[in-house]
Amino acid sequence: MEPISNIVKVTLPNYLSGLPIPSSLCGWFKLGVRDWVSLVPFGAAIAGITYMSYRAFCPLAKGHCSKVKRKVVNPDIQKENAKVVDSFDVEDIGEKAVFCRCWRSKKFPYCDGAHGAHNKETGDNVGPICILRKNK
Repeated sequence: MEPISNIVKVTLPNYLSGLPIPSSLCGWFKLGVRDWVSLVPFGAAIAGITYMSYRAFCPLAKGHCSKVKRKVVNPDIQKENAKVVDSFDVEDIGEKAVFCRCWRSKKFPYCDGAHGAHNKETGDNVGPICILRKNK
């Protein structure tokens, strides 16, 4: 506990009393380069404390900065439904069916190759799901 007491009672007051803070507005323009350099750590500390206080006590800052904005996976397919579900009978598929997994197909739920443009745009690597009938 003594180191903290020493910092608060001795070190910090000595540091602050040694800062070249002018008593008038014109005094700021008369400061030299060495004076400005000695004010940089103090200014950075004040800026950091101000920013942390803003983040801690401003409700808009909490909601704005802490939430990660996520892109919607399904941009426009069956948005009127709470959940998009498509069912297929295996016998109705035929030999092969290719289904979309990127949600960008104009023929959804079937794939039309829209994942290629989607992958280039977003850096994603999604592709279709292919269902094949086994020949016995």
